[in-house]
Amino acid sequence: MVEQSQRIAAGQQVAIAFEIALPSGQVLDRADEAEPLVLELGDGQLHPNLEALITGLEVGTEAKFSVPPEDGFGYPDPNNVYDIDKVEFAGDMDLKPGLVIGFTTPTGDEIPGTVVAVDDEQQQVKVDFNHPLAGENFVFTVKVLAVKGH
Repeated sequence: MVEQSQRIAAGQQVAIAFEIALPSGQVLDRADEAEPLVLELGDGQLHPNLEALITGLEVGTEAKFSVPPEDGFGYPDPNNVYDIDKVEFAGDMDLKPGLVIGFTTPTGDEIPGTVVAVDDEQQQVKVDFNHPLAGENFVFTVKVLAVKGH
């Protein structure tokens, strides 16, 4: 009897090597075969839109996807940019545009915020809570290493 290759489906544990890069080639995130990303499909470790791209792929499959903003992390929402009083930050923190800081939400989740501007006169820090790839086209390359479950 010939064994059928396992395809990725919801609820399965999956090991993948992947790379997320800008069209320029700048690599933003990666996990290689030696240290793959291991996740359960649907557990939130991988963005749902990226999960949708790998659903149905078989072990051993290598795929490359060009992902526009609407299929990736969406577009920046101006309502996700906040002015925060400087006193809310640690005194020794070197606040400058581009700095990414982890913030804890009221529900205990941690989300990244990117410092956009620092107004020393008003003692305010403008922080953008949009995903860093919001509004960006990117390339998602993936190799399925293992699938367990079902």
